Amino acid sequence: MISPVPRWRRPSGGRRLEPVDDGRQDDGGGVDRPQVDARAGSRVRAALVRVAIVDDHVLVREGTAQLLGREPGIDVVGQAGTGEEGLELLERLRPDVALVDVNLPGMSGLGLAREVTARRLDVRVLVVSAYDDYAYVAEALEVGVSGYLMKTASARELVDAVWAVADGIFVLDQAVSSRLARRWRAGPAVRPGTGALTPREADVLALLARGRSNKQIAAELCLGLRTVEGHVSGVLAKLGVASRTEAVAYSLRHHLVTSEDRDEPARRR
Repeated sequence: MISPVPRWRRPSGGRRLEPVDDGRQDDGGGVDRPQVDARAGSRVRAALVRVAIVDDHVLVREGTAQLLGREPGIDVVGQAGTGEEGLELLERLRPDVALVDVNLPGMSGLGLAREVTARRLDVRVLVVSAYDDYAYVAEALEVGVSGYLMKTASARELVDAVWAVADGIFVLDQAVSSRLARRWRAGPAVRPGTGALTPREADVLALLARGRSNKQIAAELCLGLRTVEGHVSGVLAKLGVASRTEAVAYSLRHHLVTSEDRDEPARRR
C-alpha cells in the first residue's frame, strides 16, 4: 500500500478526469492547471500526464509502459535503459513524471534524480525500486524525489502514484514508510529538517503545530481534503514519525516551526 492519494472519477464519454476535490494551485509545473467547469462549478484538471520510464530491465520497462498506456490520461512518451540515457531523455522530453529504478547501469537512479534537481528540470521523479533498504530510501528523500514505490506494488497503486506525484503529492510505499519510521525512532539517526519538506508540506506542518485538523488545514490552504491527507503522510514519512502528535512534538523540540512560521501558511498561496 502507499500513502493516501486523491481519487479521480471519469465522466462518461470523455478523456477528462475529475478530481473529487483537488484545489491544486498552478506552480508552473507538472500537469496542466485545473480549469473551472462552469456547469459543475468544480475544478477539472486536464487529463494528460506525460510519463517517462527509466529501467534497465526491458521486460519491466515495456510491461510498465503497456500498463500505463492503457490508463486514460497517461501518455508514456519515452523509455531509457541507463541513467545517462534517462537524463538525456528527461532533458529532451521534459515529461511530467519519470519512473526511475534505483539500480541502473552507469549513473544510478538516485544519481539521475540528483541531476534532475541540480539542473532544475521540471520533472517529478518517482522511484520504483526492488530495494527497501534504509540507505536507499534515506538518500532518495535527501535528494528530493517525489515518491518511492516498491516494485511489489499493484498495478492500481502504481497508476494512483503516478497521478498523485503529477499532482504534487509525495508518495511513499507503506512498507517503506513503516521501516523508515522504525529506523529513525531507534536512532541514533539524523532526521531531516524542514529543508527536506516541500513548501506546501512545511505549511501543513506549521498548521499541525497550531492544532489544526485536516479539514481545517484544507480550508485555510484552499486544498482538497485528500490532498491534505497526502501532504500529512509526506510530512510523517520525511520526519520519521508515526503520528501527527509525534510530528508536532519533534518540530517544536527541534525548532522546525517558529511563531513566525505559524502565522505564515494561511497567507501563502
